[in-house]
Amino acid sequence: MSEAMEMAQMLSSSQMVPQNYQQKPQDTLVAMMMGSELGLNPIQALQNIAVINGKPAIYGDALLALVQSHPAFGGHEESFDDSSMTATCTVWRKGDAKPHTVTFSKGDAERAKLWGKAGPWQTYPKRMLMWRARGYALRDKFADALGGLITVEEARDIPAEREINPANNQAQPPAQSAIEHYPDADFEKNFPAWKDWIEAGKRTPEQVINMVSSKAPLTDEQKQHIRDITSEDAA
Repeated sequence: MSEAMEMAQMLSSSQMVPQNYQQKPQDTLVAMMMGSELGLNPIQALQNIAVINGKPAIYGDALLALVQSHPAFGGHEESFDDSSMTATCTVWRKGDAKPHTVTFSKGDAERAKLWGKAGPWQTYPKRMLMWRARGYALRDKFADALGGLITVEEARDIPAEREINPANNQAQPPAQSAIEHYPDADFEKNFPAWKDWIEAGKRTPEQVINMVSSKAPLTDEQKQHIRDITSEDAA
C-alpha cells in the first residue's frame, strides 16, 4: 500500500493525468485500485475512470474495451437509423442461446428529458444515443466484467442526489450566542446570522430587533436594515 500511495502521489503531481486527479493522491489511489480490479493498468484507470456525483464511471470506449477482453465475449454490432433517430447495439455472450439487442431512440431521450440538453446532447446527439444503447447492452450481459460501472456519458445525465425529506433539511436558526453576545460584537459581524434566522422563518424582523435591543441599543438605520431582509426576499 505504501508503494501504491507513493505512485499515486507521483501521478497526481503530473500534468499527464486528468485535472480531477491532479494534486489528489487519495482519489488517484482509489481510481488505480478500481482499475486494477477491472484489469486496467494505473495510467489506463486514471484516463478512463471518472467520478461523477461521487460515483465512479467509465468512458464508453473503455467500457467496450473491457467487455471485448472478457473470455465470454462473442462479438457486438452497432447501427444507427437516421430516419427514426434510433441507435441499436447487439452483443453476443458465449453460451447464450441468442444475442442481446438494445435500442435507444430520440423518443427515449425526449422522455428522459435528455434531448436538446445543453452540452453533448446538442453538439453530437447521434453519438450520445449510440453510447446510451451500447452502455445498456453491455451492462445487461457483462455485469461481471464491469463491476457495476456505468458510462461517464450516462452518469453525467443522472441528477445529483438530494434530500428526499426536505422538511428535515431546512436551515436551522443561528446559535443563540449571536444575540447573547451582541454587546461584545459589532452589528456587521452578527447581521448574517440574524439574516439566516429570518430567512429560515424562525423569527420575524421585529422579533430579532426586540431581542437584540434588549441586549444593546440599535440605531434606526440598523433596525431598518434588519426589516429590509423580508422586503429583499419579496423582491
